[in-house]
Amino acid sequence: MAILGVDDFKSKLTGGGARANLFKATLNFPGYAGANVELASFMCKAAQLPASIIAPITIPFRGRQLQIAGDRTFEPWSVTIINDVQMETRNAFERWMNGINQHNANTGLTNPVDYQADMVVEQLNKAGETVKRYDFRGTFPTNIAAIDVSYDSENVIEEFTVELQVQYWESDTTS
Repeated sequence: MAILGVDDFKSKLTGGGARANLFKATLNFPGYAGANVELASFMCKAAQLPASIIAPITIPFRGRQLQIAGDRTFEPWSVTIINDVQMETRNAFERWMNGINQHNANTGLTNPVDYQADMVVEQLNKAGETVKRYDFRGTFPTNIAAIDVSYDSENVIEEFTVELQVQYWESDTTS
């Protein structure tokens, strides 16, 4: 049956639709980063629900292109953090990256178990209940974005993004 009118559409939009601003991210760190996980999670202003990508393999056959499923890939995951005046979360990310590769010696941890951590992002409904959960496994930061400071900036709180590599992710429907 075709949906013909706005009332038909409205009847299908139960719960008012998923809201992009109703989410909770849990940012975990390796122990040596000395992070306040509660603060970091609270200051996480933005994150993404992950993309799901299976690359196709194209096989030419007599002038046609046969498409078959290839390997799954996992894109980097980004979070945007509101900077607190003590810069606690930024400092924790900097310590994490320095543990992976030190600024002055180009040495660091080599065992992935020592420098990777799992992260979680949950979609919430308007009652604050989790309706979907994603677990990002084996993440580690590869880019802490710059923070622009300027005398011209008024009424602005600093924020920065962090890009993390992801080994794989699971959701509450795939794990």
